[in-house]
Amino acid sequence: MNTRVSRSPVADVTARRLLARLARWQADGPLPSMVAGVVRDGGLAWYAGYGDVPGEVTDTQYKIGSITKTFTAVLVLQLVEEGLLSLDATVGSVLGEVGYADRTVRALLAHDAGLQAEPNGSWWERSEGGSFDELSAANDGSGAAFEAHRQFHYTNLGYGMLGEVVSRLRGGTWWDNVRSRILEPLRMERTSYQASGLHAQGLSVHPFTGEVIEEPHPDTGAMAPAGQLWSTLGDLATYCTFLLDGHPDVLAKDALERAYVPQSGSLFGGLDSQHGLGFQLFRGGSGMLVGHTGSMPGFIATCFVDLKRRTGVIAFANATAGMPAGTVAVDLLAELEASEPTVVPAWRPSTAVPDVVREIVGLWHWGTSVLTLTWEGDTLVTRRAGVEAYRHQPRDGRLVGTSGYMHGEELKVVRNDDGSINHLDLATFILTRTPYDPAAPIPGGPPS
Repeated sequence: MNTRVSRSPVADVTARRLLARLARWQADGPLPSMVAGVVRDGGLAWYAGYGDVPGEVTDTQYKIGSITKTFTAVLVLQLVEEGLLSLDATVGSVLGEVGYADRTVRALLAHDAGLQAEPNGSWWERSEGGSFDELSAANDGSGAAFEAHRQFHYTNLGYGMLGEVVSRLRGGTWWDNVRSRILEPLRMERTSYQASGLHAQGLSVHPFTGEVIEEPHPDTGAMAPAGQLWSTLGDLATYCTFLLDGHPDVLAKDALERAYVPQSGSLFGGLDSQHGLGFQLFRGGSGMLVGHTGSMPGFIATCFVDLKRRTGVIAFANATAGMPAGTVAVDLLAELEASEPTVVPAWRPSTAVPDVVREIVGLWHWGTSVLTLTWEGDTLVTRRAGVEAYRHQPRDGRLVGTSGYMHGEELKVVRNDDGSINHLDLATFILTRTPYDPAAPIPGGPPS
């Protein structure tokens, strides 16, 4: 037994409580080894390993499974931001006459395209993979689970197709682009296509004897964009910081935030969750955690961030089953917050309030419901019964939604002939200074 515990800048009692949770998951799994870390203030605030960890906790590689999909999504979103690809383009517009050619890039990213979950043929996660042409020939589109946009249906095959979209538009392999366009700018030197240097062996635990069975570490070929990568706690801590802040040489923060807007929903792993553009969204923390879980034969992984608290969590195990990846993420961040609550930024006086904002801050009514609009920093915040509902920011003379139900929707100021304000139009929801103002249109349906 080679249990390893590392000290870090959380209080001793916090470290003890986090370690106790890690130890319980490892023992109950049962898991040959488990490592975990929490991110705060731009780095690992605590990390530990339990069980037979092969080496230094932050530098031991584990296979990260479907966390790989977020890297594929980032590559796709880079193409979108550069105007080389539209989210609403069909994959056939890039890949030609292939199965599911009529499905859109957006639908594939959000698992909303109705594709079959797995490609035809041998179990791809445990088999040596082939070329995209071979993958395409074996999957002609006849195996669809649903028509597009009918319901959330997780698909690994869709990410094999997205990886090929990247390769066709950029040149080079999918992995070439991951390395040059994500890993090198972020200096993630311990994330690799195959195991490199110190790494855990993928294992399965016999359910009755407790013996371990070694799992293969295949090159999954054209399916690699769905789950091939290996990484470490140290590298994914860096990745968590990227997910929180963006990076000028990878993807800007506002582009990432657009990827975090829910596109489709599911009950994933027993957790209330939705899916954005390549990212899982779990209820937890300050409201929503953003990231992804991962599993491959012999490995389980999780990586999530809390956007408001600016914290993150990573955990790996070298077992095929036994680690509740989503629950681990939610619970470790909950333990950190309970033990050491987030210290919110200090309030600062406003220095530049736009003229249109000065006119509309204060109380408004949707019917008889009261909403409060306040200017906070550089954002107009709308609250209902004291609870934040949505945010708007000035952009090119417009007030554009940046969060919640109204993300992307404009808050319009509608004026009378004399220039005075008649009402606010929030995506057809009419807000007035007095309840049911007869001079304004009918309020419309309730803002969620």
